[in-house]
Amino acid sequence: MPTSRQLISERYGDNSLPAPAAWSPVIEHLLGHRSVRAYLPDPVDDDQLAAIIAAAQSASSSSNLQAWSVVAVRDPARRAKLAELAAEQGQVAEAPLQLVWIADLARLEHLARMTERPSGALDYLEAFLVGVIDAALAAQNAAAAAESLGLGIVFIGSMRDKPQEVADLLDLPPKTVAVFGMCVGTPDPARPASIKPRLPQSVVLHHERYSLGAQEPGIESYNAAMVRFYEQQKMNVRGTWAVHSSKRIAGTEALSGRDKLVNYLNVRGFALK
Repeated sequence: MPTSRQLISERYGDNSLPAPAAWSPVIEHLLGHRSVRAYLPDPVDDDQLAAIIAAAQSASSSSNLQAWSVVAVRDPARRAKLAELAAEQGQVAEAPLQLVWIADLARLEHLARMTERPSGALDYLEAFLVGVIDAALAAQNAAAAAESLGLGIVFIGSMRDKPQEVADLLDLPPKTVAVFGMCVGTPDPARPASIKPRLPQSVVLHHERYSLGAQEPGIESYNAAMVRFYEQQKMNVRGTWAVHSSKRIAGTEALSGRDKLVNYLNVRGFALK
């Protein structure tokens, strides 16, 4: 088992960092997270899935609305189609379980009809954000739970590349949208994943007031840490993390079709007032 010092060093890409004095098994577990993109064919059984979803449902939820759902996809043909829709990412087809997380306002609209009450608030951006945030909180709990069972996961944001096709494949009703997927399965030991460094705390942690200027030294050190990581992993990434990140926000061409997401959401019944 890695020590707390080793985990901190890997998480920040800096061998000189000491582990904080405050520590727990939960923190140790969370710091060991890595994105797994290579899986064995071993299935994720129903008991494992039930435990993962119970953990997901234990996440916080705005006003207890629980405005999310998840579609568990095991069928190989359906996983292969999802992989095709998600930028041809092979791990979506390879992982034995794909969890597609849904921002779900359809259930709330249905409850309003059942109780003969209005549901006009669902047409506002706030309601959509509640669904997205609830889904994200639930999914992160699910990820931690899956990893505690010896499984690996990776989130798949490309489920938003072709949202109508994903909705058709999964029979999603109006006022629902797939916000991301999650591969789940047993990691392939022959193709191990590594812990990816994160930004120094000096970049993301602000005391009392926010400051952009104070982040620059930490960003420079992180650029260097990521260059080392790219080299160690033999990844063909050109430029620093800052350059790589800037390319991802350069224009609509970097959005892989998601620049049309608002129009799609309107068609799906999200007015977003």
